[in-house]
Amino acid sequence: MPVLFEEIWITPTVAAEYGQPLPTWVVVQPTTSLPTATQVPERFGLGERSAIGLSLTQADCLLIIDDEAPKRLAKALGITCIGTLGIVKLAKEAGLITEVRPWLDKLRTSGGMWLSDAVAERVCRAAGE
Repeated sequence: MPVLFEEIWITPTVAAEYGQPLPTWVVVQPTTSLPTATQVPERFGLGERSAIGLSLTQADCLLIIDDEAPKRLAKALGITCIGTLGIVKLAKEAGLITEVRPWLDKLRTSGGMWLSDAVAERVCRAAGE
């Protein structure tokens, strides 16, 4: 990740949800407040709400978020987003990995990510595989 991105910030809420020691390249960036319910509905998780809230205060940031509804909302608020699958594709484009398929398989089997065969195939095609 630090090779792909200049800085990686997470909120204290996201850090607490992670529940493990953070890599040294992750910066916990406090937020002054959560976005209002009119900006980000309370039905979204606190981690998602705090991440979107932090992104709203930063110019030219990229929000890493996988859940579709919060991602759609973040994009509607003008936030540029990427998900885990997009990061895997970026890693291939940067020459950090040679194929995306083994990484997708790993995410499915040990990463706890549900990923349909159709989505996996679409990501592989987008990565030129």
